[in-house]
Amino acid sequence: MTDDDLNAALAPTGTLRVAINTGNAILTRPATDGQPAGISVDLARALAAWRWLPLQLLSVPNAAASVALVSDGHADLGFFAVDPARAATVAFTDPWVLIEGWYLVRQNSPITALDQVDRPGIRIAVGRGSAYDLHLSRKIASATLERVTTSQEVVDFALREGFEVAAGIRQQLEADQRRHPGLRLLPERFMVIPQALGIPAGRDASVVAALNAFLSDARQTGMIAGLMTRNSTQGAVLP
Repeated sequence: MTDDDLNAALAPTGTLRVAINTGNAILTRPATDGQPAGISVDLARALAAWRWLPLQLLSVPNAAASVALVSDGHADLGFFAVDPARAATVAFTDPWVLIEGWYLVRQNSPITALDQVDRPGIRIAVGRGSAYDLHLSRKIASATLERVTTSQEVVDFALREGFEVAAGIRQQLEADQRRHPGLRLLPERFMVIPQALGIPAGRDASVVAALNAFLSDARQTGMIAGLMTRNSTQGAVLP
C-alpha cells in the first residue's frame, strides 16, 4: 500500500477526524482556551503529522458517543478501552496504555473489599457506555448498575441518590474525593483496561497494521512516555 493509499484508507475525506472523549479524565483535560488537551490530543496531533494530514478534533462527552462517531464513520479514529462489545463496529490496535478501574465508597461504608460489592441491595453508579459499564454489565450478578451520562457525574449522582458504590478511573475518583470529604477507595482495583486506538471496522486492515507500527515506534522512541510526563498523566501505565 502506497502512502497515498494508506492516507485514503485512514482518512477518506482528506482530514484525519479524531473523536476525543472529554469524559476520560486520564487521557483528556480542558485547556485554557476551552479546547480539549491531554495525552490523547497530543497523540492525535502526532498521528496527523506522521501521515501529513490536517487534523479535526471532534469532542464528545462520553465513551458511548465516541464509539458511535467512529462506528458510523463520522470519525476516522478514537481512543478506546478495548472491549468485545465494541469489536463489531470498531477495529482496535494493540494497547498503548493501561488504565485501572476502582470503586469508591463512603468512609463509613461496611464495604471494605471487592467481593462485598456484588451483593443484593448494593447499587453501583457507572458512566454509561464506559469500559467500566461494559465490564460490570458482564460481571455483576447480584448488585444493581445505574448508568450516569458522563464519568464526571458518577460520584455526585451516587451521593445525591444515596448509592453505595461509584465505579470509575482512579484519577477521577480521587478528584471527587478531594471535592467530597468522607469517601474512600477500596484497596484493590476491580479491572485493568487496555486502551487502544480504534477505527471503523470496515476500513482496510492495513490501517490497523500501520497504526500498530506507529505505536510500536512511539513506545520504543519514548514518545508516549514523554507525552505522559508532559501531561502529568496519572492513573495510566505503559503496557
